[in-house]
Amino acid sequence: MRATKTLTVSLPPQLAREAERTAREEKCSKSELVCEALRIYLDERRWKKLQRETAARARALGIHTEDDVDNLVHELRA
Repeated sequence: MRATKTLTVSLPPQLAREAERTAREEKCSKSELVCEALRIYLDERRWKKLQRETAARARALGIHTEDDVDNLVHELRA
């Protein structure tokens, strides 16, 4: 089985030119460039989801400010 899967994407002409130029500047293939960009996008998306979930949980626990966090940390360390 292959270690990669081939996908075909369509880009607006300006974005395609920019991707080609960036790949040349970075000395990587367009495939590597798009793979890295997608990896970064997915990491950021997971991080934002985690932040939303954590913020909702904090609100449910009555934690609304940085001071609330500091107070909780001090209480738990005492």
